[in-house]
Amino acid sequence: MTDRPQTPVSPDQSRPPRAPKPGEPVLPAVELNLHSPIDAGIGTVFSTHRCTASTKAAGFVRHVAIDVSSTRLAGRFRPGQSFGVLPPGVDEKGRPHALRLYSIASPSRGEDGQSKVLSTTVKRLIDEHHEDHSLFLGVASNYLCSLKPGDQVRITGPAGKRFLIPAAPDEHEYLFIATGTGIAPFRGMILDMLEGGPGLRSGAPITLIMGSPYATDLLYHKELQDLAAHHPNFRYLTALSRERQADGGAPMYVQDRLAHDRERLTPGLVAGKTLIYVCGIAGMELGVFQTLARLLPEGALDGYLAVDAEHRGKVDGWDRKMVHRQLKPSRRVFLEVY
Repeated sequence: MTDRPQTPVSPDQSRPPRAPKPGEPVLPAVELNLHSPIDAGIGTVFSTHRCTASTKAAGFVRHVAIDVSSTRLAGRFRPGQSFGVLPPGVDEKGRPHALRLYSIASPSRGEDGQSKVLSTTVKRLIDEHHEDHSLFLGVASNYLCSLKPGDQVRITGPAGKRFLIPAAPDEHEYLFIATGTGIAPFRGMILDMLEGGPGLRSGAPITLIMGSPYATDLLYHKELQDLAAHHPNFRYLTALSRERQADGGAPMYVQDRLAHDRERLTPGLVAGKTLIYVCGIAGMELGVFQTLARLLPEGALDGYLAVDAEHRGKVDGWDRKMVHRQLKPSRRVFLEVY
């Protein structure tokens, strides 16, 4: 999904997260870095296809599935984790291209039902240099998007032990908020909770708010609509920021959708049952926090966000630099922004 640094950790260092405090979710133990960059596994591209709602979408986004049956990742990854990709070739300084991390978009059973094929959601990065206006292509994203079934790819991981569904999913309600390729981990999580096996499937209320500029840019749109149609506990809401909504409503961002549907969403938030997961473009978390502060009573807000005394009641003056400093998300809030 995005480029993030990875610190290699040997498999025997994998351990459960710290003991949770009362009211915090208990996360499952997961395995980490079964393949490091110096001991990369070799995956084989299983399938690849565009996953935008229309071929007229502004960006090129692909769902890339990789067979990892010959690697140590087989059967040992969870949605919410990521895996590393080592693109071939060297950079402008002659050094091998750096590792890039991509979110796992498949459920625990994989795309094949046997946990041997994982997937990710990749957007081609196409831009221009500011100095000379020459074309710039993202190394790893274009490499992955150009791969064909049967091609081999060097992979590492899995990485990540925090952005996960709790070990007892029925104990909570869920609010997933995504923009763009930030949908990747939520696709896998939702499939786990709606159609997964024992210990994964849950009848808990799940709401996904998916934001994109236009309806044509929505990712996995038909699949998510079908899931919502077949599972009463799953609600799929979209927020289109540059055109009117399907019902004729004005353009809105994800935080606007949260406010618009507050009557359905705030009871679980006020009761402290909801876990909030936010994944996508950096900056979106601030708008979500500001909306929560406007919607929730102070006592309920404290369960999700600790606000320094001098900034309470001054929501309009909050900025992104304050997140994790003056605005501290609780353990019931999960952030993956890039």
